[in-house]
Amino acid sequence: MSDDEHHETFESAGAGASKTFPMQCSALRKNGHVVIKGRPCKIVDMSTSKTGKHGHAKVHLVAIDIFTGKKLEDISPSTHNMDVPNVRRTEYQLLDIQDGFLSLMDSDGGMKDDVKVPDTDIGSEIQKAFDDGKDLMVTIVAAMDEEQAITWKEAPQGN
Repeated sequence: MSDDEHHETFESAGAGASKTFPMQCSALRKNGHVVIKGRPCKIVDMSTSKTGKHGHAKVHLVAIDIFTGKKLEDISPSTHNMDVPNVRRTEYQLLDIQDGFLSLMDSDGGMKDDVKVPDTDIGSEIQKAFDDGKDLMVTIVAAMDEEQAITWKEAPQGN
């Protein structure tokens, strides 16, 4: 048996490399995040119900998809684990809008140009403010390989 049979290569992984992490249902909290039907969601309501004499408590979750705004529900035993998405919010300076994509720069000067202008009121507001010549800061939320602009504000003016 030669040594090279035991050399496995692993993708390098940073601290936030995993898309989700498990958490016991009973530890989930309102305004926290959870994965329901494969979608990253924010919990808007949850209730626990005790079932019969030997049954286990069940947690009823009502959550909103953080990207689509759709309402999703799930019921799971309180002792079971559910996936919680790793959600990152990053603020970028808007440099340009080209072909429906935002051209962004982070605080370290790193460029990002793969985020679409959202098909929502926020997208229209960003486009209008940009067209008016304002300097904008755009907040991008990222989870499970998806990214979306969720809010914006006028950048503070340096004197």
